[in-house]
Amino acid sequence: MIGCALPAACLRRGLVATRWLSGALLGVVLLASGTAEAAWPDRPLRVVVPFAAGGGSDFIARFIAQKMAGSLHQQVVVENRPGAGGLLGVEVGVRAPADGYTLVLIASSYCANASLYPLKFDPLADITPVIQLSRGPLLVVVNPALPVRSVRDLIELARSRPGQINVASSGQGSIIHLATELFASSAGIRINHIPYKGTGPALTDTIGGQTQVFFSSTASALPHVQGGKLRAIAVTTTTRLAAAPDVPTVTESGLPGYDVSLWHGLIGPRGMPRDVVDRINAVVGESLGLKETAEQLKADGVSPAGGTPEQFRMQIASEIGLWRRVVAQAGVKPE
Repeated sequence: MIGCALPAACLRRGLVATRWLSGALLGVVLLASGTAEAAWPDRPLRVVVPFAAGGGSDFIARFIAQKMAGSLHQQVVVENRPGAGGLLGVEVGVRAPADGYTLVLIASSYCANASLYPLKFDPLADITPVIQLSRGPLLVVVNPALPVRSVRDLIELARSRPGQINVASSGQGSIIHLATELFASSAGIRINHIPYKGTGPALTDTIGGQTQVFFSSTASALPHVQGGKLRAIAVTTTTRLAAAPDVPTVTESGLPGYDVSLWHGLIGPRGMPRDVVDRINAVVGESLGLKETAEQLKADGVSPAGGTPEQFRMQIASEIGLWRRVVAQAGVKPE
């Protein structure tokens, strides 16, 4: 062992050595941290879609996944997990590790499900909102034989025939059903709700006259409107539809404040790193701003949305509250 002749010199050497070691360790920590950040994503991502393949939700998920893959230089796998009205896939997604490698595509029905079904997770506290992808209106259509050409006409007719106007929906407890209940409540009218198993049969019977009114997805109803088989009297959002600019909004037509949209968005498990959330939001937001994206979404009757994670959280929270009130007031029970 080599000793030190002067205690002061030893002390100085010890301090220098300690400072050097501390600096080296700090450098290693910072380097490791920077490498970890720069490495994300270093493996494929997955987007869980809680609906069957081939539908509108699946189309939007696959289109956005393709855009994400190109920007992130990683494969983005779409995994369909249908079942339990969309709840099964959401549960899978929100229970995944919050590392940014699992996202879930949700639709506007997510907010209604919170009031209709016993959830195994908190629809706000257990998620990380990332970005809203799309939004679009429902198209209020009537059978041409019905003497109705506007929302005001429909309200007046329903008041003169309480409970006699047959209004179709795509299913008990669906967003379309809740939208009609909100309309009836706001207008102070009574309707006869006829639930169907999907949009197709509901449209068929409205065209055939078995039902008189239907709040339909735009992509499904617009071709029949253009073909003269149905009459469009309003859209349910506060802005008109570019594909049918002559059709007024429900708000313009006498029900101020009525605003119902169909939308999709991306969420993740609670606790996702903020830098990862911001990166996904930026990448997807940039894709939503492309003209080709607008054209692709237009085919499904919706338009790009975008916005911050905070704005998306506010949208989800607001609609959970809205549909909770509608479900309670109308006494809606799931099938």
